[in-house]
This record gives sequence, structure tokens and C-alpha cells, in this order.
Amino acid sequence: MVPTPRDRQARMATWAAFFVQGICFATLLTHVIDLQHRFGLSDGDLTLVLLLVPVIAGVGSVVAGPLAARYGSGPVLRISQLGVCGVVALSGWNDGLAGLYSLSAVFGLFVGAVDAAMNMQAVAVERRYGMSVLTGFHAVWSVGSMLGAGFNTAFSALGTGLGWSFTVPVAIGAAISVVLLPRLYGRDEEKATAHAAAAAGVPWRPIIPLCLAMAFLYVGDAAVSNYGTVYMEKALGATGWLVPFAYLVYQAAMLAVRIPGDLAVRRYGPAPVVRGGAVLAAVGTLGVVVAPGALVAVLSFGLVGIGLSVIAPQSFSAAGRLGAGAETAIARVNVFNYVGFLIGAAVVGTVNDTVDVRTAFIPAAVMVALIVPLARGFQPKPEVAARG
Repeated sequence: MVPTPRDRQARMATWAAFFVQGICFATLLTHVIDLQHRFGLSDGDLTLVLLLVPVIAGVGSVVAGPLAARYGSGPVLRISQLGVCGVVALSGWNDGLAGLYSLSAVFGLFVGAVDAAMNMQAVAVERRYGMSVLTGFHAVWSVGSMLGAGFNTAFSALGTGLGWSFTVPVAIGAAISVVLLPRLYGRDEEKATAHAAAAAGVPWRPIIPLCLAMAFLYVGDAAVSNYGTVYMEKALGATGWLVPFAYLVYQAAMLAVRIPGDLAVRRYGPAPVVRGGAVLAAVGTLGVVVAPGALVAVLSFGLVGIGLSVIAPQSFSAAGRLGAGAETAIARVNVFNYVGFLIGAAVVGTVNDTVDVRTAFIPAAVMVALIVPLARGFQPKPEVAARG
């Protein structure tokens, strides 16, 4: 298919959605250690809060599937993304423990819907372009995430209050959403991109490797996202701007690979790229375990980012190739995002509670390595590839 100006509008709007989601997610996660200090949470209490988000997010993702099939993913994305922005901003001003749990639950519901809906839009754009472009959307997510982490690093250095540190980045994100997201594909346009794919249903068998890879990927991501700042402070004694800096490097490394990532997929195919990424991520996670100081740790977090960078977008891309039931397939794969995040928060949190945060990264390294044998499930079948 030849992309039209309308397709380019939808692509820009989808870029905006990924960018804003990256800002919001990083803003919240790089403040995990600050929230622990504000509410006097033990490591066990912090684990419970972190577990709450992916459980509720899985519900949000499941609900997004039928809503998107009926109304289109565009309206679901526009509403839920503004919800994410609002909840993150409120989290910076909340002083009550009950409010923390309530806001975490609402955040999970909205973030699950956003993650599913924005990847549905991205798959629709990829179909229209007729080539791999989905990794580029996740590159834009990394740009937003770097910006969110960068704001936190700067505000920490300036001694800015926690409320403003939460609010300023997501206010920018909300403004971008309001201006650009109305240009997303509508329901009929989105359905038209799948017209050539006539699959009668969505069998589980071809989705299972994608779901498992997504889960194992997010075990590694959860270790970095939820416990990266905890690790920097407690394992290495870092303070101030250096605490969120490791997460910034993690996202910067993801971005550095995601920008040319689609070119690599077009040249070598998704399976080899996913396989190589899993190996690098496992090595980087082990580097975090044995790091003697901040420099090696930060570089190891960067290597994890390089390795994990292409796995999630290729999971959604492979699900999108399943045809007319792609909305359901994408929603199913996205649920395993939260399964992995849940397992990661539980396992890493438990080991952190019982041993130490450094050792907690070992099971994450093992699970990321399990993606290697799953990579062949990402390779499109010849007849499916020919249709694209």
C-alpha cells in the first residue's frame, strides 16, 4: 500500500501517543524511591504497591480489546491517556496512603487501556505502510521516557517539590494528547487496514511464543523500572541526580537501538533480532548483579536497554500479522506485558526483601534469557509475509 497524507497524520498522532505514555510512565517510576520515603513504606509494602499496578493494568488491557473492536482504538486511547496524565499528576500531591493505593489502581486501569490501544493504532499504521515501522513508535516512547526521567534528574538537582516534579512533565504530555490524538485512525479506517487479512479467528497457538516472550521481557523491564532507583541508592549508595540517572541511560540505550531497529528487522528478519536482543539483555542484567560501582552499573542498565528494545514492538507486530482478529491478538499479547511486570515485581521484590536488591536481578536475567528459544515464533510464515 502507498501511504497517503491521512496515513502520515495517523502516524504522527500515534507517535504522540507513545511519546506521552513514555513521559508519564518514566515520571512515575523514577519517583518510586521518593514515594517510598514519603509514605515510610517498607520494602514489602512497596512491593504490594508495585504489584497492584500490573494486576489492574491487565484488566484495563482486556477491557480495551472489545471496546476497540466496537468503537475503534482511537477513542479508547484518547480518553485513557488523559486519565493516565491526570492520575500521575495527582500522585505527586497526594499525602495519604489510601490515596496512594487508589491512584495506583486507577493508573493501572488507564495504563493498560493505553498500552493496548496505542499498539493497535501502531499496527494499523504498519499495515498501511506495508513494512516494519512499529519499532519506531517504541523509539518515540523511549524519547518520552528519557524526557520524563530527565525532568526528574533536573528537578532533583534543583530541589524542586515532588508535586511539581510530577505535574510539569505530564501537563506537557496532556497538552500534546489534546492537540494531536484526534488525528488517530477512526474505527472504519482502522478496520480497512485489515481488509486484506481474512483470518476467521485468533488461535492461541501462534500467540503463545509472543505472549511468553512479552512476559519474560517485562520481568527484566520491571526489575529495572521498579527497582533501578532502589538499587542505585541501596546497593551502590548513590544520591541525588545519580539515583534516577540509571533509568535515563536505560531508556537512552533503548532509543539508540529503536531508531534503526526497523531497518534491522527488514534486513535480517524479526527472529534473529529478537534472539540477539535477548542475549544482550541477559548479559546486561548479570552485569547489574556484579557491578562494583555506579559506572559499571549504569553501563549494564544501558546494555539491558539495548537488548530489550526491539522485543516488545516485534511482539505486537507479529500479533498484528494474524489478520482480522488483530485487536484481540494485540490485547492478549499486551496482557502478558502485565503478567511479566507482575512476576517481575513479585520475584524481584521478594528477593529484595529476603536477600538484597543486587541478588534480586538474578531471576530477571534467567527469565530474559528464556526469550532466546522463543524467538523463532516471531518469524512470519511465508504466506503471511507475502500478503503484507
